[in-house]
Amino acid sequence: MKTRYVLPVSPFACRALLTLSLSGLAFTALGQVTPTTPVYPLPAPTNPDSVALGTTDPQQFATPSVVGMGPSKGLIFHYERVPRFNVTSAGQTVGLRDYNTDATKNARLVIKGYIPMLNHPHLKLILGVNYEREEFQFSNRPTGYELYDNIENKGLKTLGTQLAVIRPVNAVNWYIFRVKGELSGDYTSSELNVTDYLRVSSEFLYGWKRSPTFSWGVGVQLGYTFGRFSPYPALLYNRTFNKHWGIEALFPARVTARYNASPRSLFFAGYSVDGLNYIVKLRTPLQREGATLNSLELRETEVKFRARWEREIYDFLWFGVEGGYRYNYAFDAFDRTNDNRIKIIDSKLANAPYASLELFIVPPRKLLKRQ
Repeated sequence: MKTRYVLPVSPFACRALLTLSLSGLAFTALGQVTPTTPVYPLPAPTNPDSVALGTTDPQQFATPSVVGMGPSKGLIFHYERVPRFNVTSAGQTVGLRDYNTDATKNARLVIKGYIPMLNHPHLKLILGVNYEREEFQFSNRPTGYELYDNIENKGLKTLGTQLAVIRPVNAVNWYIFRVKGELSGDYTSSELNVTDYLRVSSEFLYGWKRSPTFSWGVGVQLGYTFGRFSPYPALLYNRTFNKHWGIEALFPARVTARYNASPRSLFFAGYSVDGLNYIVKLRTPLQREGATLNSLELRETEVKFRARWEREIYDFLWFGVEGGYRYNYAFDAFDRTNDNRIKIIDSKLANAPYASLELFIVPPRKLLKRQ
C-alpha cells in the first residue's frame, strides 16, 4: 500500500511562504554590518529550531554565531527514510500482550520557515513555523496488535509555531529566549481539539562572545527531547579553530564537528537526540485492567550518529544530504488519562541506518556583496 503526503496548503500559500522567507532573509542581511574581514557563508544559528540569527559586528553586539558556520536557513524542505527494521512490544499491564513484527516503512517529511519580525542590532524577533509528518507501515497488516494497528498508515503530524527573542546585550554578552507551541498527534482537520494535542516547549540561554570565532553559553530547556516533558540543562559551545575546522554544540541535545571544504561546501559529523510526543486517538478502544482507553500518549526518543554534507546549488538555493545510524531509546505508549502517566506498552525499535535529503533557501550571495 502506497502512501502519499498531502500538505494542507494551497499553491498560493506556498508562493506566499517562499516570498516571505526570501524577503525576510534579505531584510536580515541588509540590516547587518559587514565584518572587518568579509566571510561567506555568513554565520548561522546553532539550531534553526532554537535560534535563527544573522551576523552582527562582534565589536558592537554579541551573538552566538561564529565565523565559518553555514548559511542561515529561511525555508527548509526535509525528507527522511529508515529501511525495514524489527519492532518488539511488551504489555506492562494486565490485559495487554507482547508482540513482535517488522516495520516496512518509517518516513518523515519536515517543512520549516523562519521570518524576522524585528531586526535591530540590539534586539531581534524571529517567527518560525513548521509542519512535520511521520508514517509507519508494518508487515502482515493488520497486525492485530492495538498499538501498531492504531498508528498504521495514519500520519502522526506536528504543526507548530515559535517565537525566538535574541537580545545582544553588549559586545560580549547575549541571551536568547524561545517559546514554541505544537499540535502533535494523529488528528485531522475535522476532529482537531487543541487542548488534547497542544504541546509547549521553551528555552533560555545566556552567553559570552569571546571573539568572532568563539561563543559559548549556558541555560535550560523545557520540552520533550528526552521523552517526557521535563527541564534539562543546556550548554552552547560554538568555536572555529581555523579556516577548515570548527565545532557547533548544544549539549546534551546535539554535538557536531564541522569541516569547511570551501565557502560553498561544508561537511558535518556528530550526534543528535530527537524526542517526539504524539497523542493517538484509538480506532478501537483499548481494554486494560477493567478500564477503557480511547487515546494513548506515544513517546519516541532516538539518538542519531550522523554525517552530513551541505552544498550550494545556485546562489540562494542549497541542498543537504545526511546519513547515519539511528539508536532507538524509547517508543512507549502511556495512559494519558492518568496523572502518573503510567506506561502501558514498552516498545523497542531495532537500531537501523537512515538517510535524508534536504533543500533550503539562504540569503542570496549577490545581495550580501552589496553591503
